[in-house]
Amino acid sequence: MSFDRSIKIAPSILSADFANFGAEIRAIEDQGADWVHIDVMDNHFVPNLTFGPQAVKAFRPHVKTFMDVHLMISPVDASIEAYVDAGADMITAHVEAEWHIHRTMQAIKATGKMAGVSLNPATPLESVEYLLDDVDMVLLMTVNPGYGGQKFIQSGVEKTRRLREMIGDRPVHIQVDGGVTPETAPAVVEAGADVLVAGSAVFKGGSVDAPEVYGANMKALREAAEKAQKAG
Repeated sequence: MSFDRSIKIAPSILSADFANFGAEIRAIEDQGADWVHIDVMDNHFVPNLTFGPQAVKAFRPHVKTFMDVHLMISPVDASIEAYVDAGADMITAHVEAEWHIHRTMQAIKATGKMAGVSLNPATPLESVEYLLDDVDMVLLMTVNPGYGGQKFIQSGVEKTRRLREMIGDRPVHIQVDGGVTPETAPAVVEAGADVLVAGSAVFKGGSVDAPEVYGANMKALREAAEKAQKAG
């Protein structure tokens, strides 16, 4: 995948209809999603339990764009191969989840997949400063991970700005996840984010029988983000 900093909308299927994932994935892609974001949670690293490798493998045939797998699990390294085999295009692991996060990034890259590293809201940027030459993306959590529908943490805006300065001209995406809406997205985009994860903001009010609502929600988010990117 060629690198560019255009805005990418990555709906989190954590907010989709759990009884109808295939149709939900097709609906959001048909309505303009750029990536499909899959939140893997283990009820250990975070207080929730979601998708294992077999579920992710079942999603794969329905994803025609880009499958963005966010591992909120600890430990990570022993599970990398399982999510590679499940079809992930990018695997993101938390810096807080492994003692040797550089080794984790190396292990992901060695499979030929793209590697992302994620930071919780209170984790300082210095924890990834020496990883920036070895990753394809940094994911900044703007809520505490574990549940959808939480309120955006405002300190994430300045954190995004500082990260963008640290990245410089490296081909590294900045993804923001948590409380992203048309109201909160402009600030993080102006600060340097280019991949926006949104769950509730995309899926609210829609369904596979009314997918146009997903489209309208994503259009509103994209327009707000692209306006901020151009202004910045």
